[in-house]
Amino acid sequence: MAAGRDRGLNPAGESGFAAGRPYELWLPPTEPPWPAMIVIHGAGSRKENHSDFARVAAAAGWVAISYDQRGHGADRDSFSPSVVGDVIAIAAFLGERDGIDRTRICVRGSSMGGLVAIEAAARSGLIAAVIAVCPADPKSLLAGLERDAFDFRLDPELRGAVELWLQNCDSLAAARALAPRALIVMHAEGDEQVPSTGSRRLIAAAGEPKRLILVPGGHHRSLQHDPEMQAAGLRWIACQLAERA
Repeated sequence: MAAGRDRGLNPAGESGFAAGRPYELWLPPTEPPWPAMIVIHGAGSRKENHSDFARVAAAAGWVAISYDQRGHGADRDSFSPSVVGDVIAIAAFLGERDGIDRTRICVRGSSMGGLVAIEAAARSGLIAAVIAVCPADPKSLLAGLERDAFDFRLDPELRGAVELWLQNCDSLAAARALAPRALIVMHAEGDEQVPSTGSRRLIAAAGEPKRLILVPGGHHRSLQHDPEMQAAGLRWIACQLAERA
């Protein structure tokens, strides 16, 4: 486990590998026990692109971990349906660390990361709540895969498995399975890549507690890096965890 490379931005953090995935971790300036937030990037992205949110989360009292999904960034594996299990494995990795409250491990995913976050939480009780920002629809991802629209590494022998996963992926059923765990979905109505109608359907399917934030205008990445929306998601999730406790 290596020390954090940039101690100016991540003074108490570290980098290394968790469940085989390259990660960077930020520690808050507060005293433990801490809640934790797993930060999941979208298709063609990488962990560094969401360091801004990880730093915001740490400043707000969360342990934050961002990692490269399979086939992305510094990861050396091919993209595969195992991306869902990776989230659960990283939640277990966090749960074993001193100072982290195992009952308050949450996930924040953007675009494809939003879909992966919801799918992982539906499969595992280790995840206490989900923030999904412009979550991708499985059918849209499948269509993009068929057009070779995504910039990630995908071995030809795994392509069929990825296509089958997306064909059978039911994000509405996964959203229903989260209750009574909290789900907040954020979406820009001007999103040119993932229509906000999909987020409306997700929230309609989900049980309580849930919240939908639709912002006029914007684009696919605008809410992912909006400081106001980043803080709003963290505050709402923190309140839901407190009420649940």
